[in-house]
Amino acid sequence: MSRRFDAGYYISEGFRSIFTHGFMSFAAVCMIVACLIIMGSFTLLAVNLDSMLGDLENENEMVVYIDDGLTEEQARFLQPTLAQVPNVSQLTFVTAQRAMEEFKAKRENNDLLADLPDETLRHRYRVHVVDIEQMAQTKADLESVEGVGDVRAAIDIANGFVLVRNIATGVAMILVGILLVISLFIIANTIKLATFYRREEIAIMKMCGATDGFIEWPFVVEGLLLGLAGALIAFFAQWGLYQAVAKFAIQGNGLSLVTIISYQSMAPTILAVFSGVGAFIGVGGSLFAIRKFLQV
Repeated sequence: MSRRFDAGYYISEGFRSIFTHGFMSFAAVCMIVACLIIMGSFTLLAVNLDSMLGDLENENEMVVYIDDGLTEEQARFLQPTLAQVPNVSQLTFVTAQRAMEEFKAKRENNDLLADLPDETLRHRYRVHVVDIEQMAQTKADLESVEGVGDVRAAIDIANGFVLVRNIATGVAMILVGILLVISLFIIANTIKLATFYRREEIAIMKMCGATDGFIEWPFVVEGLLLGLAGALIAFFAQWGLYQAVAKFAIQGNGLSLVTIISYQSMAPTILAVFSGVGAFIGVGGSLFAIRKFLQV
C-alpha cells in the first residue's frame, strides 16, 4: 500500500480526523491553549521586569566633577574627551550655577543656603552608560581623564540591578523550559488517547503494506492544525489577560512607578512564537504518540 507523497490527501485526512474525534481534538486544543498561556504569562512577566530594570538602570547615572581650577569654558572643552570613553552613551553638562539652583530648589525652606555663592559647587557632567555591568571600569576610565576631579557612581546599586535582572531572566527561562517539556508530555498523551481508538485501523494499514510515513503524515497534519488553532486562541486569550493585569497594575495603589509594555507592540513576536511552539507541541506530540502503534 505504498503511496507517493500526496499533500492534498494528508491535509484532508488530517481535517477529517479532527472532526471525527471532535472531543479529543477539543481536549488537545484546550491543553495547548493552557500551556501556551502559562508559558506566555511567565515570559511576559520576565520581559516587563527586564524593561523596568532597564529603566532603573538608565536613571542610575554617574556624576563627573570637574577640577575647581577650570573655568566653565574649559570644563565644556572636556566633553569630546569624556564622550570618547568606552561605554559612555550620553553626557549632560551642568554648570556650577545650575547645580546650585537645583541644590537650593530641593531645600526651599532653608534660609541658610540663600547666600551661598555659585562657586561653592563645581561644574559637572551627568553620564549615562551603555552597559551598567561595566560601570566600575567606566568610572575608573573617567577618573583618569585630565581635568576630572572626582566621579560619583553608585556601583553597589548598579550591581544590585544586574543581579536582580539576571536572576529574574534565569528563573523565567528555567520555568518556560520546564513548562515546555510538561506541555509536550501532556499533549502527547492526549493525542495518544485519540490514537488508541484508531490502533486497529493503523494495524490493518501496516499489514496491507502501508509505510510508516504514509500513516504518520495525516497525524502530523492533524497535530499541526491543532497546534496552530491552539496558538491562535491562546494569542487572543493572552491579550485579554495581559490587558486586564496591566490595567490593574497601573491603577493599583503604590504601583505608580510600574511601566507596562503594550501588548500591541509585542503582538507580531508573540503570535510568531505561539505559532511556532504550538506547531512544535502538536507535531511533536503526534509523532511521539503514534510511534508505539506503528510497531505492529
